[in-house]
Amino acid sequence: MFNLNRNVPSSWARFSSFPKAVLLLALSSVSVMAQETNTVQGESKMDVEAMIKAADGYRMGESSAKAVSLVSLYENQVLDQTREYHVYSRPNRESLVVFKSQVEAGQKMLMLGDNYWLLMPKSRRPIRITPMQKLLGEASVGDISTLTWSEDYQGQWVSNESISQDSGETIKTNRLSLTATTTGASYQKIDLWLDEGNHFPIKADLYLRSGKLAKQAWFESGQRDGHLRVISMTLLDRIQPAKKTVIEYKTIEAMELDEKYYNPAYLTRNKSVDL
Repeated sequence: MFNLNRNVPSSWARFSSFPKAVLLLALSSVSVMAQETNTVQGESKMDVEAMIKAADGYRMGESSAKAVSLVSLYENQVLDQTREYHVYSRPNRESLVVFKSQVEAGQKMLMLGDNYWLLMPKSRRPIRITPMQKLLGEASVGDISTLTWSEDYQGQWVSNESISQDSGETIKTNRLSLTATTTGASYQKIDLWLDEGNHFPIKADLYLRSGKLAKQAWFESGQRDGHLRVISMTLLDRIQPAKKTVIEYKTIEAMELDEKYYNPAYLTRNKSVDL
């Protein structure tokens, strides 16, 4: 038990007349408040994790899938170039990107966790690359091969904010700060805005490891198989505002490739494999 009458500073002497029960109740209340604060913080962390996973569901929707992505580069709102990629993804941050456009025919990109390889038709060995390797415009390897945040980032809630869109619509959002937890993550930090009602991703600011803002992404909603999904992502470069890169997800379907296709040695030996 506390000895409430021993070694009490003179400045606190006026409280010595308080009943011990009252002081003990006050101390107990402080302890309960601290416990409640820790509980709320724990719940907030769980809520943020749930938000990010919900946002992932609008982008991918399947644990193992094939996504047909069309990348278009615009300058002054005029279409300049397009490229098509078939992306085969599976759990544990693994994906195979097959380049389908004529100018890139035969090229493939393999991602296994933090490791990325580019496989060229005339190369005897796979070439090590980074997720920031550019494909077309502002679209990088990581932008194409990775359609989830929950496996690469840890999130923290920042604030409630209202976002104005080009249509004039204002959306209430939760702003989250995502920090990379893997060395193979495309970006070191992401500021992500999710719809307050359903956690649909609205926009994201994407930062390099240097802390520099690399690009900004806006997500367009639409229906796929009767479900709300992200149907495209527009990447904007602050340095070149006249240019924009649009990644359109033409189709996403459940599909799982054989294990051999996730082996860089197999892909190097079998350059003509058609997917």
